[in-house]
Amino acid sequence: MTGIKPPQATSARPVRVDPFEAMETLRSALDEAGITFPGLWVNSASSEPQLVELGEVRADVALQLAHALQLGALEA
Repeated sequence: MTGIKPPQATSARPVRVDPFEAMETLRSALDEAGITFPGLWVNSASSEPQLVELGEVRADVALQLAHALQLGALEA
């Protein structure tokens, strides 16, 4: 992971970012953790702000993601 700090968004005021860059950054981070989200894509039909769709994953992949996030939180 490159250690890039993302802009802080709130539900009331989302931060404008390139959804394709966000998707590729997420894909790269998931790859580093050995996780694949086959349904990861940018929903170009969504209104502003554009949505990055995570798709569906198996329960074991969801658990693997949860463990990776917990590990990252411990390192932060």
